[in-house]
Amino acid sequence: MKLLSPAISSLARMRMWRIEAWMKNPLNAQRDVLQSLVTEAQYTEFGRKYNFPQLFTISDFKQTVPIHEYNDLKPYIQRMIDGEQNVLWDTPVYWFAKSSGTTSDKSKFIPVSDESLNDCHYKAAKDVLTLYYNSNPDSELLTGKGLVIGGSHTIDPMNHEAQYGDLSAVLLQNSPFWGHWLRTPDLSVALMHEWESKIETLAQLTINEIVTSISGVPTWTLVLFKRILEITGKQTISEVWPHLELYMHGGVSFVPYKEQFRKIIGKDIHYLEMYNASEGFFAAQDLPGEEGMLLFLDHGIFYEFMPVSEYGKDNPRTLGLDKVETGKNYAPVISTNGGVWRYLLGDTIQFTSLFPFRVKVTGRLKHFINAFGEEVIVDNTDQAIATACQHTGAVINDYTAAPVYFSDSHNGSHEWLIEFEKEPADLQEFARELDGALQQINSDYEAKRYKDIALSLPVIHAVRKGIFTTWLKQKEKLGGQHKVPRLSNDRTLLEEIMALNNQTAPVTE
Repeated sequence: MKLLSPAISSLARMRMWRIEAWMKNPLNAQRDVLQSLVTEAQYTEFGRKYNFPQLFTISDFKQTVPIHEYNDLKPYIQRMIDGEQNVLWDTPVYWFAKSSGTTSDKSKFIPVSDESLNDCHYKAAKDVLTLYYNSNPDSELLTGKGLVIGGSHTIDPMNHEAQYGDLSAVLLQNSPFWGHWLRTPDLSVALMHEWESKIETLAQLTINEIVTSISGVPTWTLVLFKRILEITGKQTISEVWPHLELYMHGGVSFVPYKEQFRKIIGKDIHYLEMYNASEGFFAAQDLPGEEGMLLFLDHGIFYEFMPVSEYGKDNPRTLGLDKVETGKNYAPVISTNGGVWRYLLGDTIQFTSLFPFRVKVTGRLKHFINAFGEEVIVDNTDQAIATACQHTGAVINDYTAAPVYFSDSHNGSHEWLIEFEKEPADLQEFARELDGALQQINSDYEAKRYKDIALSLPVIHAVRKGIFTTWLKQKEKLGGQHKVPRLSNDRTLLEEIMALNNQTAPVTE
């Protein structure tokens, strides 16, 4: 391993010129990507339906192909699952990444072609390594192993050829040979289905490894850390893994968790945010400590950006990179080398810089609170939670919030269920700090809070530890990228979790 690492790190550094090429010519890179996608797929069923051979400009493409949500593409995808080929993409598709909405039992199956594996997911992973070495030339990252806290689904056959699993399972199963050398644990452990057993096995098997990097969702990474400290009797993770230098995260905002990580790790390390999903690997942090992730523009994905105000319109307007602005919320619309076309991803993002193009994820199109015109998004609440914790000494594990509607006796408000790792001394003071931070961040919320005319002070409930895990377990969504939505515009989710919390004993399987 130590002999191999210098060679791989040298190769990683040599890739930087490729990245710089599309960073310097972003619009050309995106035009080339779309041209390649349309050319490749022109003789698929989808390409013939929308006359791909006659689409010569971005404008032609946008005028001809409608924007799709998952249910629009589902009939095509189901036929691919059943064994048909050349439907959405021109090369055989045998793998599907399974994902599901957190409040729905329905699953989505996103086609994963060889091109999306090699020219998107794995190419982006190599570019992340290149960008990290470019910022940290003295790194010893590859002298040890990368601990991957991956998904919780097994690989399941769909027919005699097609298979599915969650994204991390698909990526691990198809990983190139060099990936297996650089990763821990063994594939059989990484793909374990039962999440709680998996955490225990991960802890037992990796405490004696030389771990230099970790990637995973913050909540489950903390669970693993705590179990490792219990087993070893150590005070900090840096005592267990003294060479640990990098934590890669995504899926949820890291803002509420960073202080917990700093304390439990026990030394300063690098943190790197990534933005990937079943549909593709979109962006990663290229400047240490700076907000925003570099948008990957030469990885088989063509991007459009829908202003959030356009969502729900019959013919929503989308913008190209040449028209976007910083600080505004957009919903990405993507066309990919996996065969999804003008697909509304469901996330909301903001651009933090325009040359090069960097983005941050601000939430989900359907995860917000706007019951009173306050337009509160997840990015707002994550920042406000972090501020309230800093001012009160509290530490949180997770939270969700929803509106309390007007009644004859009281104004509206927001109701919060918060699972604290360390409760504040005064919950009402925490509510005031949270409220003040939200008013500083969101002027619409501030206006609705003015003299309590529309919104009253937030109502905070400290729920018992493990309640969010219990809810996920009941929904069969424990582990991996699954998470409880942090904001809802109705009370269904909040009341489900509150009912669980009010039971006299934890719910078991």
